[in-house]
Amino acid sequence: MTTTNSHQNTLSRPVKTVNDSRTEQVQILSLGTLNGYSRLFGGQLMEWIDIVAAVVARRHSNCNVTTAAVDSLDFNDAAYANDTIVLQGYITRVGNTSMDVCVKTYVEHLSGTRRLINTAYLVMVALDEKERPTTVPRLKIETEEEQLEYEAALRRMQIRNSRRRQQNDK
Repeated sequence: MTTTNSHQNTLSRPVKTVNDSRTEQVQILSLGTLNGYSRLFGGQLMEWIDIVAAVVARRHSNCNVTTAAVDSLDFNDAAYANDTIVLQGYITRVGNTSMDVCVKTYVEHLSGTRRLINTAYLVMVALDEKERPTTVPRLKIETEEEQLEYEAALRRMQIRNSRRRQQNDK
């Protein structure tokens, strides 16, 4: 697949692939990252997710970024002391200045097998040197999985826009 998303004046923008900005972070859970039930503290995981998403977006845009929205943050399972946590982030869609990023979090067992414990989708915005939104490279979709992620990102954007209109109508 070689689909790219389109916006006005995009032909002069550079193009990058999902793999150009793919990012992985690994942590071993220690006492400082646990809650009162000896499980990974959700706030700590949210911080790590935000950092991974920012690295993905910085790699794609070659700019500083800010978090504009967290579309979803699904906690599927717990992680415990001494677990190895693997966070994997990648771009799912780009707009003119924004980037949708998925971050999946796994517990990696000593055998190397992984168990998904969290999936998060964030919207990051590229910033210029005056901290104003700036244009980002287009995204080249290369696989069916990337196309499905792109389409899901479009649906999330439509839901965000609908929610924003409803809030503005109040």
